Amino acid sequence: MRIGNVNCTIFLILGMVLGVFILLSPQTFLSPRIYLSYMSIIPFPAIVALGATFVIISGEIDLSFPSTMALSGFVFSLIFASGGHPLLGLLAALTVGALIGLINGLIVVKIGVPSIIATIGTQFFWSGFTMVVSSGLAINIVAIRDTVTHTFFVGRLFWGIPAQALWCLGLVAVLWLLLNRHVFGENIKFTGDSAQTARAMGIDVGRTKIGAFMLLGALTALSGSMVCMEMANWWPTQGEGYLLPVFAAVFVGGTSVFGGTGTIVGTLVGAMVIGMLEAGIISAGFSGFWTRMAYGLIVVGSVSIYAWMDRSRAKMQP
Repeated sequence: MRIGNVNCTIFLILGMVLGVFILLSPQTFLSPRIYLSYMSIIPFPAIVALGATFVIISGEIDLSFPSTMALSGFVFSLIFASGGHPLLGLLAALTVGALIGLINGLIVVKIGVPSIIATIGTQFFWSGFTMVVSSGLAINIVAIRDTVTHTFFVGRLFWGIPAQALWCLGLVAVLWLLLNRHVFGENIKFTGDSAQTARAMGIDVGRTKIGAFMLLGALTALSGSMVCMEMANWWPTQGEGYLLPVFAAVFVGGTSVFGGTGTIVGTLVGAMVIGMLEAGIISAGFSGFWTRMAYGLIVVGSVSIYAWMDRSRAKMQP
């Protein structure tokens, strides 16, 4: 019942934000060009946010994905720039992302370090490691634009629709099924709701949490590689601006900050809300400095609405 209410609420928030921007800047938001632009940009943080949703539902948090994006993007770009096939580079990047997720999961589950502390540490470590191995230099991969891989992942298809938008929608469908129709998704939700109860039910809580971290790592690596394809370039600070938009998308989308509940569709719509803010604010004639304030207002407001909904539902129950 809560998921249905959350989805209705997040679509209402999206409609309100879009309606405000249409009123303030109709020449921009009544044109299809802005939406094609959004479809080329929003999928990258949205894909990461979809993975982060699983981790947060499991009752944990991962702050290391910006460095995962940088390192996996470096691996992809280095292999391609060295003459390797882009699919080989993508496979290597996905492997690196999953391994970083595995390491995060092992530190949290096996050693017992709180996930917020563990992933802050790995964020700094992998970010520094990437800087060291790359010598702080960018990698130009402009030749990627002449490959079928580029067209398949980030090309413009079907009346100019960016391929990354279709990939994002496909992942939403697959991950929705994984969360709501697969035993792994049920284990994730039971684990986040109460790890002790989950263990009593026979769920391997440790393996479940490690799986969530690995899923986030792999999806982050996919997003990082696709960013490199889109920009035909890799830079050492890639991913650093994703932390706030990703978590904002997850929490605005209705995933509980306490774990146990969350929605894939909500995360996607949350990413759309967050993704359109900056362009909408600037198009309306305001300074880009207003963006962070708008992020904070929408995050606090939406989370407060969800908390109020939960309290109201609890009071109605006998």
